[in-house]
Amino acid sequence: MKLKLKKDDLVRVISGNARGQEGKIVSINTKTLRVIVEGVNMISKHTKPNAKSPNGGIVKQEGSIHLSNVMLVVGGKTTRVGRSVDEKTGKITRIAKSTKEVIK
Repeated sequence: MKLKLKKDDLVRVISGNARGQEGKIVSINTKTLRVIVEGVNMISKHTKPNAKSPNGGIVKQEGSIHLSNVMLVVGGKTTRVGRSVDEKTGKITRIAKSTKEVIK
């Protein structure tokens, strides 16, 4: 399955507890189709003391969200993503379905 979103894309959560929040995609897990969005879906993780954190304790970090629950933001509005073939170069580019403009 070809993914339409990439790392560093600005997305908005469209369903779930974090609905309406925006952030950049930090990472994508292609096997489980889950994304981690910067500053969204914060969870508390309990860590044991180790060399990196000698005291251990509770650490706040982003939890993953299913890919279907996020949408790309272009120009302040959410949009679906399509693909088109550039006639000059023959390369496939991503386009915003609402505005028909090319996404970086």
